[in-house]
Amino acid sequence: MNASLAFDQRLWPQDIAQSRAHAAMLAARGIISDADREALLEGLDAVERELADGTFPFEPGDEDIHMAVERRLTEIAGPVGGKLHTARSRNDQVATDVSLFTREAARSAFAKIEALMGALIDAAERHADWPMPGYTHLQRAQPVFLAHHLLAYVWMLDRDRARFRFAAQQTAQLPLGAGALAGVNFDTDRGMVAAELGFGSVAPNSIDAVSNRDFVLDYLNAAAVCTMHLSRLGAELVLWSSQEFGFVELPDAWSSGSSIMPQKKNPDAAELLRAKAPRTAGHLTALLGVMHALPLTYNKDMQEDKEHLFDAVDTIDLVLDAATGMISGARFDRERMAAAASDDLIAATDVADLLVRRGVPFRECHGIVAGLVRTAVESGRGLADLTDEELHAASPHLDGEVREVLAQRSWLESKVSEGGTASSRVAEQLTAARALLT
Repeated sequence: MNASLAFDQRLWPQDIAQSRAHAAMLAARGIISDADREALLEGLDAVERELADGTFPFEPGDEDIHMAVERRLTEIAGPVGGKLHTARSRNDQVATDVSLFTREAARSAFAKIEALMGALIDAAERHADWPMPGYTHLQRAQPVFLAHHLLAYVWMLDRDRARFRFAAQQTAQLPLGAGALAGVNFDTDRGMVAAELGFGSVAPNSIDAVSNRDFVLDYLNAAAVCTMHLSRLGAELVLWSSQEFGFVELPDAWSSGSSIMPQKKNPDAAELLRAKAPRTAGHLTALLGVMHALPLTYNKDMQEDKEHLFDAVDTIDLVLDAATGMISGARFDRERMAAAASDDLIAATDVADLLVRRGVPFRECHGIVAGLVRTAVESGRGLADLTDEELHAASPHLDGEVREVLAQRSWLESKVSEGGTASSRVAEQLTAARALLT
């Protein structure tokens, strides 16, 4: 039950870095000699080489990576290896290692998010004037440009980037030096260690320092929301790549064939973008459950933080790379999307707005146009096919100008409000999106 080596051994780079900084500080404060420091640093170098090349001799009695490193250090450097643990506890040691790991993971996610944002912006620029239907309730609603649709994900990802930035910022206080819970019996220099390891300050309360895993929860929250966003992208790619939609063909590298149906090209990676989202959300919920009623300070329950964190980190890395690959290689079908956006019924709101401009209250306009839609659908026609007489019968404010409003390009270019899909606004949005990455 106690053993965590099977999963926490991936913390060895952080544990070695922390131990070097701690040994240097102990010598600087006169707690150990300079000769002891040099012996410890040489021993840590040797341990690091073994861990890096896979020759580290793990033993059955190694409970976790921290004890394994200390055991091997003592085997290499001799009894001086036992001095490394002076003025620290596994409680503050583990908290520091996990904090370092979480900071690095958040920064990695930040960079991968920016790569996906760049791929989406590139795709939007290539398809700036390609019309497609916009949807609500998965029903055709109003036409938009493909660029406008793709850029929606850029703004989602920008918020994700901010969440991961916040998670990284929450690792800014150094736990090391808190000891088991009450501090240590030596006049240490925690600021020196903090500076060496890239922390902005030291945790001001030793009890909070060893019991805090908020930064892991912050990372998991960012991961859960980000994978949720990617699941929405995946869902749309699955739909769009189906024969029923036919809007996009995904790259072969991110698709697969059927085992018995040679004509099929399955959007496996896009489907897995959907499936990974509840996985990360589950990790967040699970760790909240672990932490929610723990008395201060450290409890063994907190060992459960690592598997949730590690799997979420691996999942985020994987899905961001996959989404970037799919978007970069996606081939959209302009004619298929334009045909789907050509049904003039989806321009009904534009007809209502024409009436508004002629002084009719919008709610009255809505009812008038709903009646026109009903007439068109029941007669198997489009709105533009209705006669002048039928238009005038619906409202004396309607005339042949309706057909100009229903010209396909005007549907798109009429959305001139800030953030809308008109070409001028999409161009502004592309500029703003590019600026996010500078």
